[in-house]
Amino acid sequence: MRVDGSPDLSQPEPEPEPHPDPAAGRRPRLTPAIADVRRAVREALAAAAALPEPDAHDDHGPERPHPLTPGALVMVGLSGGADSLALAAATAFEAPRAGFRAGAVIVDHGLQAGSADVAARAARQAAELGLDPVIVETVTVSRGESGPEADARAARHAAFDRARAAAGPQRILLAHTLDDQAETVLLGLARGSGPTSLQGMLPDTGTLLRPLLAIRRETTRAFCDDSALVAWDDPHNDDPAYARVRVRAAVLPALERELGPGVAEALARTADQLREDNEALDGLALDWALELVSQTDDGHVALDVRGLASDPPALRQRIIRLVVSAEFGVSLSRAHTLAVADLITHWHGQKSLSLPGVRVVRQNGLLIFSSQT
Repeated sequence: MRVDGSPDLSQPEPEPEPHPDPAAGRRPRLTPAIADVRRAVREALAAAAALPEPDAHDDHGPERPHPLTPGALVMVGLSGGADSLALAAATAFEAPRAGFRAGAVIVDHGLQAGSADVAARAARQAAELGLDPVIVETVTVSRGESGPEADARAARHAAFDRARAAAGPQRILLAHTLDDQAETVLLGLARGSGPTSLQGMLPDTGTLLRPLLAIRRETTRAFCDDSALVAWDDPHNDDPAYARVRVRAAVLPALERELGPGVAEALARTADQLREDNEALDGLALDWALELVSQTDDGHVALDVRGLASDPPALRQRIIRLVVSAEFGVSLSRAHTLAVADLITHWHGQKSLSLPGVRVVRQNGLLIFSSQT
């Protein structure tokens, strides 16, 4: 407007603010954090829907995930923390647009005072976001030899199994971030774990879907701030009694300080590369195992010793683990795998090996595997 009151046509009139949709409630503006998390969810759902159907006649090797089907239910594992709350809000937005229904499952571990209130609050937030059904599972975390983190994880996954049985979701979405992936790889390195552990958490196991493995934790917090979502801060996330907390609070910051920024991203890339290598080697091992495997007259599984002896150690050991896993449902440790390999490369008339769940003996140029009862 000019001083004389006439309109200034050289300056465009500002666009009016759009009116919010009353049916949708107050919508947050689309910030970079909201866009990034929504995109991650959208791409993860699309990738799961585009998976090929597994071969029904292939009864060897690892089970392949089934694709998401149109109209399928997916459920977010919601704790109320920033990561899972951002995932829940993004899934509530993206899933219906992709043709899926979206719900939530909240697990009350009962490990601290007021946990039932935290679970109830998360359930209310899920309902306000439009997620349905919303299931609250209360669990008892048994104290075993694996440690509190592993015990809580086992109880949580048992709760997910019950939610799947009750509501039938084709995937449960978990809010593990790039930071979580980096911590997992670093813990695996410190423990001397093999490539299966160092590949970190899988993006899609067929039952669990992790859309946020390329998203930083700071982005999920920004998502919640930008969306006016109030996240719960789990005090266990600051408890140095847990190894993962020590890695998060002390080890990774020290590495960033001494080596420069980008350590977490590099660890996550390492997991991706190892997963690609692992999948390729698994494919080679499966193809070669099918050439070497046979069945004895009394119905036991056998592998040709001469064929295994000509393989590189990495492939030989992978074939052994693959056959034992596929036929007996047993995951051999590295020590057990090497003991079986010694029957091939260091044979001097040893007796049979008795391993957890399986017995192995070398006879007539064959490694013969049978159930250990």
